Amino acid sequence: MGSPKEFQDNPDTYVFTTRFVIEKISPLIFVFHDEERDWHFLSEEGPVEKEAKLILLSEMIEHDPTVLEIADLPLGFKAYRDNKDSPWRVRDLV
Repeated sequence: MGSPKEFQDNPDTYVFTTRFVIEKISPLIFVFHDEERDWHFLSEEGPVEKEAKLILLSEMIEHDPTVLEIADLPLGFKAYRDNKDSPWRVRDLV
């Protein structure tokens, strides 16, 4: 497991996720930090618009503290893992 880091964004920043992640229907396995500085925390279902949720970054950290391992994810990159117990891997969005 990677070392915990700190997000540069304010803990009160809104981030995108889905009901699948928040209600623990599916594990968080994809994180995108897009060029607009938005964070997306998704499960294997991906960005399902009708299931989309906006929550605070602090709530996401509380929901899954492993996101601290990728808090320094650069703009235009994604982190992904095979399951909730796998290590995060990072690559660019292209």
